[in-house]
Amino acid sequence: MHRSTRSSALIALLVVTVGCGGRSHATPPPPAGRDEPPAVPPVASHTPAAAPSRDTSWLTVDNATRTTTMALVVTRPEGAASALINGFRAGEVRAVVPLGWTVKWNWRNDDGTEPHSLVVMTQREKIPLEGGRAAFSNAMSRMVTAGLARSQTDQTTFEADEAGWYWLLCGVPGHALNGEWIELQVSPDAKTASIQVKQSRP
Repeated sequence: MHRSTRSSALIALLVVTVGCGGRSHATPPPPAGRDEPPAVPPVASHTPAAAPSRDTSWLTVDNATRTTTMALVVTRPEGAASALINGFRAGEVRAVVPLGWTVKWNWRNDDGTEPHSLVVMTQREKIPLEGGRAAFSNAMSRMVTAGLARSQTDQTTFEADEAGWYWLLCGVPGHALNGEWIELQVSPDAKTASIQVKQSRP
């Protein structure tokens, strides 16, 4: 009777030990989300260089003449979901311009794989298939739907004379739908032009 009790206790101890060992192996490491990047559009992982996403020096301001100038460059990093405008896509950045200011851009296509263009269009419910009528007079590059080839440039000047929300998008068919666009806000309350980064890549 005593021996049986001792054997039962020993078996129970072995079961507990094995059970605990099993649990320790089955216990997952700390929550994976703690070390993983936040849930952002997949393109974030396609772009190896994070620096362009933090660089906002491409917008310069002259408060005296109420003018802002944008240096805009289109690139297409390997594996990216779409071409990028100054390292951004799909509305990740917004240029804010005071109502009535003059906007100038110096635009260049640095993508060797496809032609690109740029046009300012009023935001609607859906991104357009291709570039259409510009929201402001002269607020588009040459050959909006055909696009300009690598190393080609475009310069333009327009007056931001109507407050609202706009897209700066590539007018080549399908490019904006794939994410080749950033935002422009013409604000009656803004005192100067600025850049607002909405999503910064890790």
